[in-house]
Amino acid sequence: MLRKIRVILASFFFILITVLFLDFTGTVHTWFGWMANIQFVPALLALNVGVVAILILLTLLFGRIYCSVICPLGIFQDAISWIASKRKKNRFSYSPALSWLRYGILILFAITLILGISSVFTILEPYSAYGRIASNLFAPIYQWGNNLLAYLAERADSYTFYSIDVWMRSVLTLTISIATFIILAILAWRNGRTYCNTICPVGTVLGFISRFSFFRPAFIEYKCNGCGLCARNCKAACIDSKEHTIDYSRCVTCMNCIEKCKSGAIVYAPRKRRSKKEDTTQIAEGNDSSRRNFLSVTTLVALTSALKVQEKAVDGGLAVIEDKKIPKRATPIVPPGSESSRNMERHCTACGLCVSVCPNHILRPSSKLATFMQPEMSFEHGYCRPECTKCSEVCPTAAIKPITTDEKSSIQIGHAVWIKKNCVVIRDKVRCTNCERHCPTGAIQLIPLSEDSESLIIPAIDTERCIGCGACESLCPARPFSAIYVEGHERHKMI
Repeated sequence: MLRKIRVILASFFFILITVLFLDFTGTVHTWFGWMANIQFVPALLALNVGVVAILILLTLLFGRIYCSVICPLGIFQDAISWIASKRKKNRFSYSPALSWLRYGILILFAITLILGISSVFTILEPYSAYGRIASNLFAPIYQWGNNLLAYLAERADSYTFYSIDVWMRSVLTLTISIATFIILAILAWRNGRTYCNTICPVGTVLGFISRFSFFRPAFIEYKCNGCGLCARNCKAACIDSKEHTIDYSRCVTCMNCIEKCKSGAIVYAPRKRRSKKEDTTQIAEGNDSSRRNFLSVTTLVALTSALKVQEKAVDGGLAVIEDKKIPKRATPIVPPGSESSRNMERHCTACGLCVSVCPNHILRPSSKLATFMQPEMSFEHGYCRPECTKCSEVCPTAAIKPITTDEKSSIQIGHAVWIKKNCVVIRDKVRCTNCERHCPTGAIQLIPLSEDSESLIIPAIDTERCIGCGACESLCPARPFSAIYVEGHERHKMI
């Protein structure tokens, strides 16, 4: 019964978190966006003390419930492992913990988080890793399916569905997502929760806390007949059936052992007081050195949190349309609500949720080392519409803070720059007013190119009124580079 309850809850979380990354309308986020906010690392980076405290309390009470119910990457591995079990049953066995690897990776994760080396900590963070898999591998399939339904509905004179563009935002991020999917699938297929118990930094932190959990699986030795079914069905490889011990730091509270035990020799019950000697025998990793390692890393993580607090397409009918190229910006553009490039670098875990939900297709993962896979804005497929605040609504880490539409219209994330040689007015001697007509803030005025009454007109930009929305860059008919582009600001300001 306990296992069935866990599976139902895990399925509920997994399906809805996946839908968060697939839903391009933003409807699901209204009801279930909180599921992204209760992920461990995003809550930590957002300094959401209440969520972090609840997750720690749950772990102290019930063990690694987070890993078996809430974390989508863990449930994804369970799904792969379950499929593999149909081919071969009773395939697991006990193996000693690799403490040096677990704590070594945790220390690396904490250091890179403090230093802002996103190319490392964003790859290791479990929620973000699954988010990239969902948004880069699952979302295109979902969108193609939607477009097929839209095509069929249109033929039936129905507009229940509408077609959307399906395009690749980053080859590098797609490659990493595929590699992550393959590696996790192989590990889960062969050995269940290997990633969670040897690599995942969240698993290591919660694993240490779960040693002290109040409820836990435990042996009733006189009932055990030595069949070993518990160990052979433990996907965490943490049950030594011969010694009747369980490594609670690796146990993910999946309840498989309890369900498989035919003699009732394993129960999920409150832990009993034991002598120090018995405790050392029961917990395989219970040694002073690993405790010191964990406390050191905990200090680093706490320091990280403290540091976070302190750092607070149209062508105009002028030419055949060809793809635009991304201009070389001195400063990348980050979304309104992120406050600054620095804030984005320090808080973002590159989960890709904002990229998935952006209806204007202007967010894409960065390929730069300092901001690896974190969102940047580019305007080849659209511009940042003043009425849209979806990215700020879904961000679980406060890398993009919630803003209203009124606030967004006053936030200057960059300013437009005119490139004379690219402008079709100069280059082709034709009249064009696209940038001026589409500027939502009236920051672009048209002035005569010369004193001649028949003179063509060119744009003049009021950088104090420009908010950097990218409408001018997106709708500029010049190809392959726009004649007007947005230069980002290191720190946003209100105008």
